[in-house]
Amino acid sequence: MNLVHQIVQPVRSAVEAVHALERMQSRGIVDVRRPDRAVLLAVRNRKYGPQAGPIMQSAAKYPDRIAVIDDLGTLTYRELDERSNALARALRATGLPEGAVIGCLARDHRGLLLAISASARGGFRLALMNTGFAKPQFAEVAEREKIRAVLFDSEFDELLSGLPESVERYHTYVEEGADPKVPSIDDLIAGQDTTAPTPPTKPGGFIILTSGTTGLPKGAPRSAVSPLTPAMLVDRIPFPRQGTMLVASPIFHSTGFAMWSIGAVLADTAVLMRRFNPERALELIQRERVEMLVAVPTMLHRILQLGPEVIGRYDTSSLKVVLVSGSALSTDLAKRWQDTFGDNLHNLYGSTEVAVASVAQPQELRLAPGTVGRAVVTTRIALFDADGKPVTEPGVSGRIFVKAVTPFEGYTDGRHKDFIDGYMSSGDMGHFDENGLLFVDGRDDDMIVSGGENVYPQEVEDLLLHREDVSDVAIIGVDDPEFGRRLRAFVVAGESSKRDPQELKDYVKANLARYKVPRDIIFIDELPRNPTGKILRRVLAEKDTQG
Repeated sequence: MNLVHQIVQPVRSAVEAVHALERMQSRGIVDVRRPDRAVLLAVRNRKYGPQAGPIMQSAAKYPDRIAVIDDLGTLTYRELDERSNALARALRATGLPEGAVIGCLARDHRGLLLAISASARGGFRLALMNTGFAKPQFAEVAEREKIRAVLFDSEFDELLSGLPESVERYHTYVEEGADPKVPSIDDLIAGQDTTAPTPPTKPGGFIILTSGTTGLPKGAPRSAVSPLTPAMLVDRIPFPRQGTMLVASPIFHSTGFAMWSIGAVLADTAVLMRRFNPERALELIQRERVEMLVAVPTMLHRILQLGPEVIGRYDTSSLKVVLVSGSALSTDLAKRWQDTFGDNLHNLYGSTEVAVASVAQPQELRLAPGTVGRAVVTTRIALFDADGKPVTEPGVSGRIFVKAVTPFEGYTDGRHKDFIDGYMSSGDMGHFDENGLLFVDGRDDDMIVSGGENVYPQEVEDLLLHREDVSDVAIIGVDDPEFGRRLRAFVVAGESSKRDPQELKDYVKANLARYKVPRDIIFIDELPRNPTGKILRRVLAEKDTQG
């Protein structure tokens, strides 16, 4: 058996590599007729890192094409490239050594893109920080990651007051009332040489933080990226070429970062919003003829909440691809979006650690709303039970494990993920249906054992979200003297809601097993979520503890 495995495995990998290259060719990432360009991109990525290579490539091929549209106006790829070079030189001139960690705390705008690209060109490691941090959280992460300098939006001046004075500070976006003692990246760039700096000894790499839904976000570093990685992203997602993307997902998280990066390779124009506004998003889609929207499910929910009258004011016919990720896509939301905007929805499943595992395409979401689809090229997905044995029967839930070409190097705090036969744990539970489509049942640590029965909150949440009188819902487990744990639902009422807990309980009882009925239903104004839309269940648990 081992001999067969040793013979078959390389062949299978070679076949996968060919399929990946074919997919990148068909999507415009590489051109086999111009291998010189592919080699040049590979050289740039090796010298400066994959955060800089895409901008450099598009600046060389399409210098006058608009690279970014944000609140401050537009920048061409040439301008973005030259300003990145100048900022990299300026950061080196401050005395920061190669390999030093720079933190970046910025919303989506040109300053964030410059920080990403310039840090790579200078040989610095960039830690993308969460804009939702509280001061103690930010200070703890900054200390753990050994941050030497921070590039940040001026709105976070107070947040940085918890850092040592030795940490250098530079504004990426300046608003009224900003600390005048902090220089901006525009100040750093002024007067600098705009040609490419000398390549660093080795690429600095970057750190994307995990979502932190259960505690302090962990750092997931990337010092190298497989040349086949773009295939995972474009395999089941038809990106525009030299088109326009509205990247509404935060770029400091892995999905927004990855989608913007691929768009840069394809010389797409990135339309950015510092703060998401649903009607503003529709306005931008119409004005810029946006072809692709990158968002989290809660953003789609907010757009649909505008209602048909407001939505009907805007021409969204240019929109061909809507990519969501970051949190669970409910069956109801998937149906309502495609009924309103057409079959353009793609549901990506992955994480900071495993990268892209699978993508559901529009026709699959019509067939099975809520599915996360099928594995992307070069990636394999397997389910294992609690004893590490494979789960292959349709409809049977197991722990989701993923094998991909993008290596996970372990967290910056020294911890790692569970592995079985080369597959890495995603931390989720899921099942395949009879068509081979994958469904995520919930986080393995979200499972609630009530009276000896296993309950995954997502199933009950999806059911309640089908009701027009429920705008949002989250379910957690709380201690119970009789059942060990019981279900508690936090409900954001819709306009037609009677706020009747018993009515909602009866509805769940009529559709699911009795043990899945929440014992408590509490109405609240808004659920706590992180910037990618994930529900912060620990905050709800604290709310319960505090009475």
